[in-house]
Amino acid sequence: MDTAVLHARLSDWFDNAARDLPWRLPSRTPWGVLVSEIMLQQTPVSRVLPVWEEWVTRWPTPADLAAVPSGEAVRHWGRLGYPRRALRLHAAATAVVVRHHGEVPSSYDALLALPGVGTYTAAAVAAFAFGRRETVVDTNIRRVQARLVGGAALPSPSLTAAEMKRAANLMPDDDDASVRWNVAVMELGALICTARTPACERCPVLDRCAWVAAGRPAPTYVPKGQSWAGTDRQVRGAIMHVLRHAETPVPRSLIHERPVELTHGTPATLEKLYGLNAPLEQLERALDGLLSDGLAEETLHGLQLPAR
Repeated sequence: MDTAVLHARLSDWFDNAARDLPWRLPSRTPWGVLVSEIMLQQTPVSRVLPVWEEWVTRWPTPADLAAVPSGEAVRHWGRLGYPRRALRLHAAATAVVVRHHGEVPSSYDALLALPGVGTYTAAAVAAFAFGRRETVVDTNIRRVQARLVGGAALPSPSLTAAEMKRAANLMPDDDDASVRWNVAVMELGALICTARTPACERCPVLDRCAWVAAGRPAPTYVPKGQSWAGTDRQVRGAIMHVLRHAETPVPRSLIHERPVELTHGTPATLEKLYGLNAPLEQLERALDGLLSDGLAEETLHGLQLPAR
């Protein structure tokens, strides 16, 4: 496959089709890029944008976030889900202050050494914040390359060494071109080469796609969607919603003992939790999980977000 053609076409397409996202602007900061990459994990751009903007306004530097209790990070995480990411960002910010004088490091290895930063995030921040030539492989990139080069409808259920090798082989040699290639393939996967209804007729590399050439064979497996209603995750989220909006510690009894009658003074967050009709065992399991994960703490006065 002529990779030069792929590089040129996707670069041209990206010029016209790229979304105007604040973490891509020339005014972006490495800290803003790191925050965006953590927030975008398993979360769509539309939900991340308002929270990201609020975060970088409230805490424009790692030092600003590190100076407040981790519970404030959890509080302002809002409804993005997977709130342990907020704790990881707080821990990363603290490490940046302690180890790097408040400046987000630029190398892959130094980024990878930060708490909560994995291989994907380290590569993405090195590339998108510092212009480093790193092989960035997220869900969108995996899917595009599986179709374009591998001829498969979907990538394997989990990332393989073969996928990483293929992604590395497709990378341009030039630093700037490699960064552009990474973000362009990612954007193609987000806007055109989507998982369920790819808009192949608008793809700039349609005539080079091995999957299309093979007759668009069906996936060899059915991706499992994550259930929500009735799960511990839903109950955990409802409890976190209560704690984020509480001005004082919340007695444990209010979490797992619904009053016989709700009054006009009952907070809407508690009403929503009670509306789940979760059994006591599930409420206790969800609450114990939040406490063990460090997302909540229990004091003599009740439950609250972490004060450290």
